[in-house]
Amino acid sequence: MTREDILDAAAQVFRQKGFHGASMSDIAEAVNLQKASLYHHVSSKQEILLALLERALGMLTEQIAGIANQDISADQKLRQMICAYLQALADNSDLSSVLLFEHRSLDKKFHARHVPQRDKFEGLWRDVLNEGVRTKVFDCKDTGMAVRALMGVMNWTLTWYRSDGDKSIEKIADEYADLLFQGLLK
Repeated sequence: MTREDILDAAAQVFRQKGFHGASMSDIAEAVNLQKASLYHHVSSKQEILLALLERALGMLTEQIAGIANQDISADQKLRQMICAYLQALADNSDLSSVLLFEHRSLDKKFHARHVPQRDKFEGLWRDVLNEGVRTKVFDCKDTGMAVRALMGVMNWTLTWYRSDGDKSIEKIADEYADLLFQGLLK
């Protein structure tokens, strides 16, 4: 049994029961350990939650940074970032659910450790929007608000998206990008 196995199981348990509804016993049971044995690998549910959030943001930041650092136009970057982000959320649904819905359960000291990594991730998106404004590809008055709006739209997708649904995640990403770039007006 590795720490990674425990984190994988914890993500699934947190997704199913929510952080507050899940117990250390639930996590131990999911990996076929005695609760006391689980404490040899982790010290608390808070530690597990922070580790899951760090894992999720690390994965997402690495993937999005790779796109943001490409030598292509800001609109191409943003379109690719939207697709990659939605694909990562869909491909890692347990971990994504924990990131998007359970981060509020962090205690203050763990939350303080989480915020800089979250801000770094959001900064990648803001930097691409700012680049687009500088190069006159985008007309955006408040890139911070635009990033928060875009994150809200994309994050909420996890609540309704189904891999066997009418639209692929790539199609949804394209439609989101089109909506962002072209708006609703004719």
